[in-house]
Amino acid sequence: MTLEQQDKQYVLQTYARDYTNFVKGVGSTLYDENGRDYIDFASGIGVNSVGHGNEKLANAICEQAKNIIHISNLQVIEPQAKLAQKIVELSGYDDMGIFFANSGAEANEGAIKIARKYGETKFDNKKYKVITLEHSFHGRTITTVKATGQESFHTPNFSPYPDGFSYEKSINDVYNAIDDETVAVLIELVQGEGGVQPFEKEEIQKLATHLKAKGILLIVDEVQTGVYRTGEFLASNLYEIEPDIITLAKGLGGGVPIGAVMTKHKEILSAGDHGSTFGGNYLSTSAGLAVLDVLSTMYTNGTVDETLLYFSEKLKMIAEKYEGLFEKEVGLGLMRGLRAKNAEIQGAVLKNALKERLIVLKAGRNTVRFLPSITISKNEIDEGFKRFETAISTL
Repeated sequence: MTLEQQDKQYVLQTYARDYTNFVKGVGSTLYDENGRDYIDFASGIGVNSVGHGNEKLANAICEQAKNIIHISNLQVIEPQAKLAQKIVELSGYDDMGIFFANSGAEANEGAIKIARKYGETKFDNKKYKVITLEHSFHGRTITTVKATGQESFHTPNFSPYPDGFSYEKSINDVYNAIDDETVAVLIELVQGEGGVQPFEKEEIQKLATHLKAKGILLIVDEVQTGVYRTGEFLASNLYEIEPDIITLAKGLGGGVPIGAVMTKHKEILSAGDHGSTFGGNYLSTSAGLAVLDVLSTMYTNGTVDETLLYFSEKLKMIAEKYEGLFEKEVGLGLMRGLRAKNAEIQGAVLKNALKERLIVLKAGRNTVRFLPSITISKNEIDEGFKRFETAISTL
């Protein structure tokens, strides 16, 4: 039985999979079972923030696994407390508290629960409605699917969905959508699945000021934008706002599953209100500490900025040279995209790139998405774009 046959027989077929079998990774280069190398411009959809085989991360995981992998959250967990402190300090937002989960969807679930209890306990009349934006993506659970502003995700197959969610076309539309039952606005500062689309800094700052005056919570989903993906520790730092609630996941564990919801409303959830068996255990939080140690050092010494600028310049050259294929480049930092002129071009680019042993991603609005590791080297960037140009040169 081949690996493909085994997968198709025993694994639920919820993914449109490629069956390249990767057996090793070094930095931003993957190797298949035949020894062929692939440049990784996807990093596991923004997860492998410090690349593959990172020595500091691997050592932290191995050393922790030799001692304790997991106990319950009924006992204090030292690396969990240390990671919470590190995240709050790097964020620059004073007096925040953190709940750890296992994924971005779980982090967003936690954020919604905090908002709902806030709306229940802080006002005379219950507030529970959450406004999100069209083209947003917030997760795959029933609630976070409903929070996602893409109608294609709201199929009848999984209905009925929780109520209390609405979607606006733009930031400007949010103002008129607010009513007496609105408790929160949930946004991504750069819509990832929705086409790597950043919002304007000024409109976000204006919205944040308005919500604060109204007593409405601002929740920023930084599952993809967080952990230096846009150049700062948080995209919220880049936009110079201070949200009430921020969610993190993806790059925080470098590949070990972890999610986090941080809030300045530390008093809202009390014992028994929320929980997670695995969330914030010894293994995941030890991994998170190692990842933040690597990336915060790179940020401080300027390596993050250098990498972002170098990748951006390469992408800009491609966009200008192949304007017949792409409308424009989009995104921030190492969360980038090329907006293809149609879906057929997008599909052909992804297919040809894989043939040239380059891994890129698709996103909404016909976008070819790039989410390389923060630690990617200039040589890997050069080789990746060389392969990308070969892949698109015949289109």
